[in-house]
Amino acid sequence: MWSWHPTLWFCLSFYIATLLFTFVFPLTLSVSVSPVQTKSKKTLAKPGVKNIVLVDGVRTPFLTSGTTYADLMPHDLARAALHCRIHRTFPHKNERVCVFFQASLGAGFSDKIPCHTVTMACISSNVAMTTAGMIAAGQCDAIVAGGVEFMSDVPIRHSRKMRKTMLALNRAKTLGQRLSLIGSIRMAHLTPELPAVAEFSTAETMGHSADRLAAAFGVSRLEQDEFALRSHTLAKQAQDSGLLSDVISFKVPGRDMVSKDNGIRPSSMEQLAKLKPAFIKPHGTVTAANSSFLTDGASAVLIMSEEKALAMGYKPKAYLRDFVYVSQDPKDQLLLGPTYGTPKVLERAGLTMNDIDVFEFHEAFAGQIMANLKAMDSDWFAQTYMGRKTKVGTPPMEKFNLWGGSLSLGHPFGATGCRLVTTVAHRLQKEGGQYGLVAACAAGGQVT
Repeated sequence: MWSWHPTLWFCLSFYIATLLFTFVFPLTLSVSVSPVQTKSKKTLAKPGVKNIVLVDGVRTPFLTSGTTYADLMPHDLARAALHCRIHRTFPHKNERVCVFFQASLGAGFSDKIPCHTVTMACISSNVAMTTAGMIAAGQCDAIVAGGVEFMSDVPIRHSRKMRKTMLALNRAKTLGQRLSLIGSIRMAHLTPELPAVAEFSTAETMGHSADRLAAAFGVSRLEQDEFALRSHTLAKQAQDSGLLSDVISFKVPGRDMVSKDNGIRPSSMEQLAKLKPAFIKPHGTVTAANSSFLTDGASAVLIMSEEKALAMGYKPKAYLRDFVYVSQDPKDQLLLGPTYGTPKVLERAGLTMNDIDVFEFHEAFAGQIMANLKAMDSDWFAQTYMGRKTKVGTPPMEKFNLWGGSLSLGHPFGATGCRLVTTVAHRLQKEGGQYGLVAACAAGGQVT
């Protein structure tokens, strides 16, 4: 899926050990995280390797594109996420720090702190977080990572013919050459080129891929609508109970203070059933209600070595232990990243599905989630496509996305990864668990 998002990187081993994260797009990344507590099934600490910890994580409210944030710019949201608790906590006077985001200057970070931007579609901030390996390598003591997406104002270009003409005009040396080029412009040149919300290699939208995937695994429209309703219901409960503590209030210039996500809308099965297919018409099963929606929002996390965090008096939220990236066929397996990434990150950490207390999978589409769950529960799929003797196993639903997910909270492509990781840390603390796993997919058949 097309996206534009400045992203902060941080060095860290993300999915599978302390808190396990895996992202699902054609790119799979698995990270494990565990809360800092005395309970212990087993330790994943490695002798001679620094422990990397999540100190804090925040995000702006995630809003449906075209609503309250509509007149802002991406860096406005990114600056807000960075400036809040992250800016106050960050060890500014320490020279051994890195920030990954150009919005850092606007957020008040020193111009002596190096920063850069990274993009990998829906798992951009996951990639940013996994650069925390710089801490283990001794390159720095702390890293700030995050991401932003602003779908209210996407780049719209001139047509290629018009762009070529304009570039030629810029090179023209005489008035005659310029007039000749201007005279060559036709009405067709003025047709704008809209962003390509499609896979580069297949020219297929992700919604089409989700619809085909659901059909391939026999995921019914009813199952998808039921999962979407579950996501919105759980998100509403979490919001009303104050569990979404990573959300910061943000004063939109000239408008009201925004304190809550606005895409959480519990409905009824009857209402969901009335919606028409959004991509494959008229017989598709993916609708606007069982898909994640275009979202504006930003997130940021602060990661440090455990030694540095404790020396500064901070109580880490979780350890970040390990991660895995996986890539599949971007046509038929674009969204199956969690199925491939989960067993690999578990094996790296020496854990099993039964060891995981908290699962947080990115919900691109309800059909994508259900297809992954069915693939993970299939010996045939494991043997035929994964080279495994037995199935991966299905995450118990009583441990799965219990505070809602991207279908209900929203999915700002560049910001979702940090949201997933912070949610895992908070859930582990709230539920008294030890290990968490995150999975997310991204365009191009990538998964983290």
